Amino acid sequence: MAYHNRRRLTFLDEVVQFTLVIRRCRTRSCVRYQRAYRPEEEGALALPHGEFGLDVIALVGQLRYREHRSMPEIHEELGRRGVVLAERTVTNLIERYEELVALRLTDQHRLRDRLAREGGVVLALDGMQPDVGHEVLWVIRECLTGEPLLARSLLSGTEADLAALLREVKDALPVPILGVVSDGQQSIGRAVASALPGIPHQRCQFHYLREAARPVYEADRHAKKELKKAVRGVRPIERAVEGRTTPEAEVTRGYCLAVRSALTDDGRPPLCASGLKLRDRLEAIDASLGRLAEKGACRPS
Repeated sequence: MAYHNRRRLTFLDEVVQFTLVIRRCRTRSCVRYQRAYRPEEEGALALPHGEFGLDVIALVGQLRYREHRSMPEIHEELGRRGVVLAERTVTNLIERYEELVALRLTDQHRLRDRLAREGGVVLALDGMQPDVGHEVLWVIRECLTGEPLLARSLLSGTEADLAALLREVKDALPVPILGVVSDGQQSIGRAVASALPGIPHQRCQFHYLREAARPVYEADRHAKKELKKAVRGVRPIERAVEGRTTPEAEVTRGYCLAVRSALTDDGRPPLCASGLKLRDRLEAIDASLGRLAEKGACRPS
């Protein structure tokens, strides 16, 4: 791991602040030494530098080209679903949708040159469905470079449909396919075995860990809920010292801010348990208050 980046994305059902772990190879003899690699699951959520998830882009494209709605109507529908954006942003999202759908026809020379430098590709396959019963936007992305290779809307995600997409990408690639990464959808596994026989197929590690850690996640979530019950009443303390400039008031405000930050700083399961993180933060605050009491200060409740 080299460093972290933060990225805020708007999806159809929520707005999420992501903490991205950026990695770099530390082996000096490696041809990819010090090259930054972003998390592979990031490309399955949104386009590079985009603020909206692929599910929003897929819905906008469906409303425009399948239901033939106008820009104001699309903007109104997104607002009804809780997606906050300007009306002119709808135009930008439609352009992103058009770029994805037409990606296989555009700038193939640049893509071929970039892939040729890698010597091989690792494909990631995932589908985004804007709504139940509607078309699914299937995206095939190259993991080493982060380049999307193909995007197409399909009415179904059967083995035959997905195998045809994989064969199309395989025929267009200038380098061999080293492996495929996807979730555990059975039709994807059968399509990879049919279209790419002998190519290693691995389930996404994030999906695998998330499912394996689900019992721990549920227990951790319950623990966090119980911890929060024991740390109520921050706001009345803040009101009590509001407007005061004494050293005691400044210290009290600092502790209140630390508690409030601990309560709102969620982890990202399965690799970061929010309940354990909250416990560690509260224990650190409690230890600090203990050291304050040892120095003769009055320890607050």
